[in-house]
Amino acid sequence: MFMRMSIANNIKSTLPKHDTAKEFFKTVEKRFRSADKSLAGTLMAELTTMKFDGTRGMHEHILEMSNLAAKLKALGMNVNESFLVQFILNSLPLQYGPFQIHYNTIKDKWNVNELANMLVQEETRLKQQGHHSIHLISKGASKKWKKPKKGKMAEPPKIKWANSKNRGS
Repeated sequence: MFMRMSIANNIKSTLPKHDTAKEFFKTVEKRFRSADKSLAGTLMAELTTMKFDGTRGMHEHILEMSNLAAKLKALGMNVNESFLVQFILNSLPLQYGPFQIHYNTIKDKWNVNELANMLVQEETRLKQQGHHSIHLISKGASKKWKKPKKGKMAEPPKIKWANSKNRGS
């Protein structure tokens, strides 16, 4: 059978021989139905946990999430467009917080294309604005220990008292 010859050997050995193509396809369908369920679970987990990290553009990020939703639809799990919009908003980092607040306060609901256009504009605005951050490093007051000379023991630093003249010195 020609169809059997076009299948990889590791899969071919697990499939029983059939006389008709119809029987053969039914067997293949039954065998790989559980793989579809597993793939759907994996795709759904990836869609719900995906985060925008800025390594690629916003447009590519939204396209990838839309492609995952399309794959889920092909497997029989239709992702509503409003859910997809919410998944995209949830995948955004903290810099997009004001954008999310704005979206939540308006009455209109955007579709994926409108959201993509707005987010690309927001990405451009954030890049132009730049990231302003300061890394503060402080060092506490240290008491100086002097390295002892050969043959002498190290002495602790002398404490100067503010209120009395001859205390501890």
